[in-house]
Amino acid sequence: MAAFIADYYKDIETYPVRSQVEPGYLHRLLPDSAPHFPEPLTTILDDVRNDILPGLTHWQSPNFFAYFQANASNPGILDEMLCAALNVVGFNWISSPAATELETLVMDWMAKFLRLPREFTFASGGGGVIHGSTCEAVVCTMAAARDAASARIGFEGITRLVIYASDQTHFTFQKASKLVGIPPANFRMITTSARSEHALPPESVHAAMDEDLARGLVPLYICATVGTTAVGAVDPLAPLGELAREYGTWARHNLMDHIRSDVEMAEQFERMVGTDEKFEVVATRRFALVCFRLRPKKRGSCEMNRKLLEAVNASGRAFMTQAVVEGKYVLRMAIGATLTEERHVLEAWKVIQEMADGIISEEDQ
Repeated sequence: MAAFIADYYKDIETYPVRSQVEPGYLHRLLPDSAPHFPEPLTTILDDVRNDILPGLTHWQSPNFFAYFQANASNPGILDEMLCAALNVVGFNWISSPAATELETLVMDWMAKFLRLPREFTFASGGGGVIHGSTCEAVVCTMAAARDAASARIGFEGITRLVIYASDQTHFTFQKASKLVGIPPANFRMITTSARSEHALPPESVHAAMDEDLARGLVPLYICATVGTTAVGAVDPLAPLGELAREYGTWARHNLMDHIRSDVEMAEQFERMVGTDEKFEVVATRRFALVCFRLRPKKRGSCEMNRKLLEAVNASGRAFMTQAVVEGKYVLRMAIGATLTEERHVLEAWKVIQEMADGIISEEDQ
């Protein structure tokens, strides 16, 4: 198994980044019922190599620029092996004291690393918890905010609670608000623009809260994001935090950390886009995300950029995604894979230029 994993990482750049298979491919390759007898590991790994790997989009590829990364590392792989071997179920202290106490220590380390107030640490009566995903964390904090407010106004007042976010906030928050019982009509999606660099404007939140209070509603929760999904916008935490304090709402900071080299490569990519007159950077770059597009020469620029994205992704040499920003269809270059080096960014830009030239040539004919 270790040799198989090592070979995979050695050859990872040879695979198309985005899977090239058609829907239903695996049903044609595997039997429709489980095997009756065990098979050797070598046979299983052959199946993985021949049938599974072609159907993967390779998130650890250095040419993966589509989504914010879920990175793996050699220490992480070994950690997973150790966790699987120990197989601890830590639902309370006595079930595995070391699991509970290690989690509290690590969360205090994280609070200090982020320079949070001492009240956020277990040592000072606070403390955090490790969640399996951002979605879990959002639901947890929103439910806690709901319960705190319900203790004041009564649980029958849940229909009066209001949540505030920007039009750049991840859709996770709308789903979470439904899960904790907040009416969809009470989710305020505040409009952003290039003027505010697509950040959540505190004055708009303030106005929305005053309007809701006048209608007898209760401001509950502000979502402030550092690094939005579409364009990497950074909401102004300090003034939004003051609003939360003034109105007694909860505020959540969605922090996204990128290592210095990723940011430097993004700066380099942004400069390359800026020096090519065929392209334009659409949103202010934050961290390691660059949003850009082919400059519109005529109507139908969205279609041109759709074709460009599909051509790049279909090549298998790079993988990116798209966003719509103020009605503009843009391409997202998100740099963050563990194995990505400068040469991969340069190669991706070469692929983008090649595909763009072909599309422009077709349009001019």
